[in-house]
Amino acid sequence: MTQDPGSDAAAAVDEDVAADLHRAGATYLLGRLILAPLARLVYRPRVEGRANVPKTGPIIVASNHLSFIDSIAIPVAAPRRVHFLAKSSYFEGTGFKGRLVASFMRAVGAIPVRRGAGQAALDALDEQRRLLDEGLAVALYPEGTRSTDGRLYKGRTGAAFLALQTGALVVPVGVIGTDKAMPVGANMPKLGTRVTIRFGEPLDLSHHGAATSGRARRVATDEIMAAIHALSGQELAGVYNEVPAQGAIEKIRQALPHERR
Repeated sequence: MTQDPGSDAAAAVDEDVAADLHRAGATYLLGRLILAPLARLVYRPRVEGRANVPKTGPIIVASNHLSFIDSIAIPVAAPRRVHFLAKSSYFEGTGFKGRLVASFMRAVGAIPVRRGAGQAALDALDEQRRLLDEGLAVALYPEGTRSTDGRLYKGRTGAAFLALQTGALVVPVGVIGTDKAMPVGANMPKLGTRVTIRFGEPLDLSHHGAATSGRARRVATDEIMAAIHALSGQELAGVYNEVPAQGAIEKIRQALPHERR
């Protein structure tokens, strides 16, 4: 029988994910023991709605995104381990500093992934789906990137796609004040700035339809963003948070109707 090379590749990726989760286990537990008390001491965070986070089963934690430290605040505040994808370069540094950064990222539950558009974006979704299939919790920012002006931007459909595909519940989150604690471009967080993390009630999006339906993905995404807006209280931007187009082809692409994942 001829073996499908695609199956070998998928199995290899699954083994890589499992190995990374295993390596991160002890580091994550140690990180929580250190980071959680330190974060409470420095930022005195208000954590609301922790009981809304299911203790077991696959969930998607969908949050607004104001600062780099959102990816620290949410895992520290959550009552269970939450994984999020981070640029693989964070895990590939050399020397003492490189190892320190890699250990820190694992300590907050990060999983390395090659980031980008096209196939890289699809690979990232596949990575998150695998984690959800294992019954784990993953964190996503539907806006796609950090808001530099404090407004809440339109959501991309990746989180809704995963929820509709896997049946995972979506826990909306509103983070407040992290942009003051560590503004975009800052190298170090400011001390003494208070932040708030609000976990909303879980959303079951299955009634919107199948993941293959573009309309279902769009309406489910809008429901997620409405819940995040209710928690964060941000001004709505009404547009996607996109990097300014470079060149005529990219400007045309952004102007044409297309689904933002």
